[in-house]
Amino acid sequence: MKKTLTFITVLLLSVILVACQNKIEDPKTIYVVATQIPHEEILKEAEPLLKEKGYKLDITVTDDYYVPNKAVANKSADVNFFQHIPFFDKYNSDAKDSEKLVNVAGIHIEPIAAYSKTITDINNLPNNAKVLISNSEADHGRILSILSQNNVVTLNEGVDTLTAKLSDIKENPKNITFKQVAPELLATTYNTESDSQLAFINGNFALTAKLDNNQKVLVESPTNNPYVNILAVLNGRENLPKIKALIEVLTSKDIKDFITNKYAGSVIPA
Repeated sequence: MKKTLTFITVLLLSVILVACQNKIEDPKTIYVVATQIPHEEILKEAEPLLKEKGYKLDITVTDDYYVPNKAVANKSADVNFFQHIPFFDKYNSDAKDSEKLVNVAGIHIEPIAAYSKTITDINNLPNNAKVLISNSEADHGRILSILSQNNVVTLNEGVDTLTAKLSDIKENPKNITFKQVAPELLATTYNTESDSQLAFINGNFALTAKLDNNQKVLVESPTNNPYVNILAVLNGRENLPKIKALIEVLTSKDIKDFITNKYAGSVIPA
């Protein structure tokens, strides 16, 4: 039943996006595909500011990470707002030239955190612990970097942590194992299953699930953090006036203040 509902949801979203395909030439309407929290909330806050500039936002929300880039590439949407730079880079490295996107602005950072119901200090992580992580390889580098910094694992010398894979683990003294699930299922899996001693959950999904901050064992540093969430458009459309207007509003002090005040460190302005 769950697979059927997921298929129907994706199918309906595809119909909506195709319906938008002929509309993106409207110079005064900005068609955006975004995930819900915090992206849609930030866009909603930006709506009146864009209205003052003469623009309307049309937002399509999805929890499927593989829809937004396709939507922009096939001109079903002007822009997407959901991904960090390593995820974007991975998409572009695999995309055909006609489907490559452009990063036009960094908006915010969602520091990833490790949650646990059984420990409060990473030094108490037991041997043979199971660690719940995203099945998106674009997130593996940041997770391995945090585990390495906290002496849980050692990585092969010279490995770029932005692109590090599980196979780059050189030493694993606690013999931890990794359980991988789709990013949007991390919080649900953490809440409903008891076989993982540690779970790395992306900030947006943690916010959506209203996870207990007291269960945070590790939090990624925002300093010089490369995992900035960005706006992406199809190559060649980055200089459209409506895209410039969206960039100006989403990087404004008003929106930065909104992010700072609303999310209290779970989301940080870029």
